[in-house]
Amino acid sequence: MTTLNNTLLLANVSRRHFLKGLAAGGALVIAARWAPLSADEQTSYGAEAMPHGWVDDPNVFIRIDEDGTVSVVNHRAEMGQGIRTSLVMVAADELGADWQRVRVEQAPGDEQTYGNQNTDGSRSMRHSFDPMRRAGAAARQMLEQAAAEQWEVPIDECQAGVHVIVHTPSGRELGFGELAAAASQLAVPERDSLTLKPRDAWRYIGRDNVRDDAPLAIDGEDIVTGRAHYGADVHLDDMLYAVIARPPVYGAQLASVDDSAALDVPGVVRVIKVPGTGQPGGFAPLGGVAVLAENTWAAIQGRDALEIEWDLDVAGDNADYSSPAYREALEQAATEAGRVIRERGDVDAALDDAEQRLEATYYMPHMAQAPIEPPVALARLVDDKAEVWAPVQHPQAAREGVAEQLGIPLEDVTINATLLGGGFGRKSKPDFILEASYLSQALDGRPVRVQWTREDDLHHAYFHAVSVDRLEAGLDGEGKALGWRHRTLSPSIASLFAPDPEHKQDFELGMGFTPVPFDIPAMRLENPDASAHVRIGWFRAVYNLPHAFAIQSFAAEMADAAGRDHRDYLLELLGPARQIDPRDVNDTWNYGEDPDRYPIDIGRLRGVIERATEAAEWQRERPAGRGLGLAVHHSFAAYAAVVFDVEVNDDGDVTIHSADIAFDCGPQINPERIRSQMEGSCIMGIGIALHSEISADQGRIEQDNFHQFQIPRLSHTPREIRVHLINDDPEIPLGGVGEPGLPPVAPALCNAIFAATGKRIRRLPVGDQLAG
Repeated sequence: MTTLNNTLLLANVSRRHFLKGLAAGGALVIAARWAPLSADEQTSYGAEAMPHGWVDDPNVFIRIDEDGTVSVVNHRAEMGQGIRTSLVMVAADELGADWQRVRVEQAPGDEQTYGNQNTDGSRSMRHSFDPMRRAGAAARQMLEQAAAEQWEVPIDECQAGVHVIVHTPSGRELGFGELAAAASQLAVPERDSLTLKPRDAWRYIGRDNVRDDAPLAIDGEDIVTGRAHYGADVHLDDMLYAVIARPPVYGAQLASVDDSAALDVPGVVRVIKVPGTGQPGGFAPLGGVAVLAENTWAAIQGRDALEIEWDLDVAGDNADYSSPAYREALEQAATEAGRVIRERGDVDAALDDAEQRLEATYYMPHMAQAPIEPPVALARLVDDKAEVWAPVQHPQAAREGVAEQLGIPLEDVTINATLLGGGFGRKSKPDFILEASYLSQALDGRPVRVQWTREDDLHHAYFHAVSVDRLEAGLDGEGKALGWRHRTLSPSIASLFAPDPEHKQDFELGMGFTPVPFDIPAMRLENPDASAHVRIGWFRAVYNLPHAFAIQSFAAEMADAAGRDHRDYLLELLGPARQIDPRDVNDTWNYGEDPDRYPIDIGRLRGVIERATEAAEWQRERPAGRGLGLAVHHSFAAYAAVVFDVEVNDDGDVTIHSADIAFDCGPQINPERIRSQMEGSCIMGIGIALHSEISADQGRIEQDNFHQFQIPRLSHTPREIRVHLINDDPEIPLGGVGEPGLPPVAPALCNAIFAATGKRIRRLPVGDQLAG
């Protein structure tokens, strides 16, 4: 029996063929799926409002075999955030499974079966926690019913223990495996009859320490011992290796190629032209020339031997794109009025009447996601069916793209998602997968692995948008803020899919700009034009990064101008604890969540500031050359504050003594993973602040590898990172974790540098600005 109640479907699918081998004889298999709402129940919020109408709350499958093994299908991409552990842990806990007998199976890309699998936006747990629990509860109650029928006793006398069902009056026990076959013949309980475990009965969920009998890191040992399988670890018989020479300027096309020298390289088998789509390019390949060989090295050598001429004229003004000139143009545009996004009071009058008037312009460059594992994909075609193995964040987009490219039905495309050696948004774009499937088709189905080098990855990324933010503020005689004007300029991700809009979209502005939470009487937020000249793509925390850098840096400048303590002044800017409806501040996006459930909570913002500064001993005096810096930000339905203790010597060398991170995501499902994500965000954010920059000259990216696009080194890692998790309140809806720790890191670090040196940082990366 299947029930539809408030869009949740639970079904016994033990014998359904579409499970593609998941169900075995005698196994109980439970699926939980959130279905689309009926026409009169449509909502524009949360999981039901994901792109392209996908339902983000997934099908969740739990299988119990006759030997007692419990297998849980993970439908999200694992890229270091630990979701293969966390989601499985939730289902296993609600079921009552012994962790030592739990296995994870990675779902292939299949929206119809598993729902939206696009792993981004820090949504995996907050959209999957409830379905995972309900699937586990349904399986548990079916096992209890099967035991009751076998013992011929009332079901309320049967209760799940650890991997067993216990008849409480007599103490008799039956293992999950012994009951699986009988339970597989039962109907799934109605939703109204599901009983979820109380928090005090959880064995894994919310646990802060790993138990000896519950090591909650499914892939941890394989990763640290080198046994984990990533995209480049998949090998098929008779496969070829391909590298591709792509246009050096976005929108350029191949004019001519002489491949004779490449074909003379030992091991090179074929040279094939790859078509590109021009611009806007979406997720399609850039095009170019592929060299296919018996090994990767031969393919790289063959590519180096190609003699290629590119047609740059078709790229338009992209061929003239220069980072210094573009920055200058944005800074000039920021001095002129732009499209008004939000307005309150008379800003011009407030600024004109102020005792002090401040202004500052902040710059953040392009950045590449640069995951340690560059893009790689293996594809083959057999009997007009395509199969792909790749580290992919967005298997639906990959599957749809391959089907369209090859002209075959969607059901004839299989996307096998491997572990990702980092993602940060880059691997949600399947251009590298489409390259592999195109080449396999060109070779009559022979397996082809397309391997990107680090240079390919940096030259042809979907870059984090360059940004200029200009802020003005007026202060009264006591330093209180009277007026605030903020103009933000960045190219939009929308330029990938349609003619360049030259304005940020509502969802991009909603990342920390439109909903700026300060309690200032007069405020105007504007968005002048900014055109795109490279592929713009998602990067961890996306537009929250430049918005937080500018707003939190400028707030510190205001505090300094007012002669006030930065922490106290920031709390004053926020105002008293209260909840703000995002719609009241013109934020129509709110990370896709229901604003009634997910308001902007000023009390929680204040809470993370107070906790982080308390832990860092904010009031304690520091010696000369050493200072504390603070920043706070709300994003992805969570709240984060960072305090750095930084020392800068006479040569401009930065030493980070400590970082205190206060984080509030509401209920803490896997505290160890939350801490890990905060630590990772801290280190990544330090790299963004100190080192990371992508620049262009005449449309060509200037950075080739990590010696030029630097990531944080051990020398810049804080000597101590202390993470303080607060507000583990079951009444609060779940917030995100993977991204919201990153935005406040760069401004907190730059504010600490100012406290230590008196030098204000308004341009990232810091680089050599402290030298001399």
